Amino acid sequence: MIPMDTLFKKLIQAIGEDPNRNGLKHTPKRAADALQFLTSGYDQDLTKIVNGALFPTDTDGMIIVKDIECYSLCEHHLLPFVGKVHVGYIPNKKIIGLSKIPRIIDMYARRLQVQERLGQQICDALQLILKPVGVGVMIEASHFCMMMRGVEKQHSIAVTSHVAGSFKRDARTRQEFLELIRR
Repeated sequence: MIPMDTLFKKLIQAIGEDPNRNGLKHTPKRAADALQFLTSGYDQDLTKIVNGALFPTDTDGMIIVKDIECYSLCEHHLLPFVGKVHVGYIPNKKIIGLSKIPRIIDMYARRLQVQERLGQQICDALQLILKPVGVGVMIEASHFCMMMRGVEKQHSIAVTSHVAGSFKRDARTRQEFLELIRR
């Protein structure tokens, strides 16, 4: 396998730059390190991330963690998309440590992605781990592939939602989720 920094050096040359000039000498290594970090989700495991942080509960109220920053790379152009993820669930005898939700989001976001699949993966993971009464995931993101190239629309935001269980079956539950994340 060709080392990633070698590939970045060839890319720099391919665009007509000199990878040996002062400002670019260390760029191939920095770019390789950055890409490895931005795609580190492939090396993570859901069970290890949750690490047993499931706790018994008698509550049946909706639990929401909202405005979770999210950064990912569009698999079509390798450009970033950035935004917020809102997650809600209704427990079924167990809750998850709140910090685990952003960690689950990061695991899937740190892969080459499309926003639509990212939301579904988060929803499916929470369903698998918690087996809740219901779960909802909403993502609002700006895509650099739409901002910096192509259509060049800097203020557009893509919104996706994924629901399961009571969030899917019951319009009132879904509406409560949407109202609470909008506050």
